[in-house]
Amino acid sequence: MPLIPEEPQIHESVPGPRATPAAGRTAPTPRPVPGPGPRPAPPRGAPAASARPGKPGPAAPPRGPVAAPPAQRTGSSQPPADKTGTAGAQLQLIPAPADGAIDAADEAVDLLLDSGRAPGEILVLTTGDAHPWAAHELSFGEASYWAQHDAADDVFYADAAAERATGRPVVVVAVNGGTDETAAVALPAAVARAGALLIVCGDPQRINSVLGANA
Repeated sequence: MPLIPEEPQIHESVPGPRATPAAGRTAPTPRPVPGPGPRPAPPRGAPAASARPGKPGPAAPPRGPVAAPPAQRTGSSQPPADKTGTAGAQLQLIPAPADGAIDAADEAVDLLLDSGRAPGEILVLTTGDAHPWAAHELSFGEASYWAQHDAADDVFYADAAAERATGRPVVVVAVNGGTDETAAVALPAAVARAGALLIVCGDPQRINSVLGANA
């Protein structure tokens, strides 16, 4: 099931036509856009206007069952391609070099949380070196580390080969190293663990070859 990233289309707002005052008619004075400070009180008898801060910003990301596509650190602003896996989970690919896969996965997690995902719904797996969080927590012992996994109240980071890591609605895989044999086992296992969304960060050619071979 090859995943092909697509280039995004960035839409910029296009200003509308400006009204031209008719001959002999004085153009009205432009009304200032209200800033974040307090507005002047309306005249007596006039209905009070609702206080709104200045120019509205971009709309908040939707809080649907599937998070917005994560950002990338690959120098390309293209969003990940979406495919539907055999288990019903949506697949997203974030192109990244092996040494930048963990950073890309961290950005994906940030965007998932910003879009409304609960921390306990996210599992992050690595195929190479352990994520710094996992390495730190494992320094206190495996019992404490896996207790956090079982509590399922926060994002959990684990090795892709860890059989004890159970599935979650969202699984993020950082292909940050390891052999092709490791990736060939880790990626199909991640597909099985993902309930709604699987995000894979790494070399697209390598990921496509592994997923395609296991399609």
